[in-house]
Amino acid sequence: MSEPLNPSPVTPGDVAPAGDRTAAVPATAGIPDELRAAAMDRQRRLRQAPRFPGGPAADPAGSHHERRIRSFQPRRSRVTPGQQDALERLWPKWGLDIDGLRVLDLPELFDGLPVVMEIGFGMGEATAQMAADDPGTGILAVDVHTPGQGNLLRLADRNGMSNIRVANGDAIILLREMLPPDSLDGLRVYFPDPWPKSRHHKRRLIQPEFLDLVAQRLKPGAVLHCATDWEPYAEQMLEVLTAHPGFENTAADGGYAPRPAFRPLTRFEGQGLDKGHVVHDLLFARH
Repeated sequence: MSEPLNPSPVTPGDVAPAGDRTAAVPATAGIPDELRAAAMDRQRRLRQAPRFPGGPAADPAGSHHERRIRSFQPRRSRVTPGQQDALERLWPKWGLDIDGLRVLDLPELFDGLPVVMEIGFGMGEATAQMAADDPGTGILAVDVHTPGQGNLLRLADRNGMSNIRVANGDAIILLREMLPPDSLDGLRVYFPDPWPKSRHHKRRLIQPEFLDLVAQRLKPGAVLHCATDWEPYAEQMLEVLTAHPGFENTAADGGYAPRPAFRPLTRFEGQGLDKGHVVHDLLFARH
């Protein structure tokens, strides 16, 4: 019978395997404080650096410093060569980082067009279609998904659409810090993360505090349009919106609205419908 192998020594930064009684040595053990601080600062700057020259910043508002429950999680998945090319070429022209440091002049940004804001556009196909169908309306499309940002810019460029601007970062900071009162002609929130677990419901975007902010930024009569295929979230949306004094349901029966013709049926939505999911649209006008 062969001798058992001796376990490898634990080196700094290693994690001892389950059952190993040898304590792992901290990775920073023996490193002077000033060198450790410099290394941490270098890592922080790398995290905040744009992935592409002239493209969207990794953390434009330094949001990791703001202690607030968020309704989204940044996703940095693979970017295709076409998306990367669009980000590098078109971000300086049609992109903006949500840094919270300035108030946007929407008439200047969109050449005087009325502006509808969209929160969470995924890969951007539906947004591009809505922009093509309604060239007289500007769309301020907000997301944190880098491949989707690049894809929407690519679609806009390929189809000659100049009424789209892509905003990178936290939509709350954009609404709160960078838009003046009564500046939006509409707001679209299509298929937001439903956060289905009860302990995560506080992360859902459609909450009374969010509606307070939205009511300040929408023009009177402008419509907040939400859509979801998650039944419990649809019920919460309807309850919260109905109770808010700043909004009125456009559905005559006070319930859900039919899907309006201007909202495209997305591939994701079609897959859900094939599985028996029910999609609910809610259209509420600001008083």
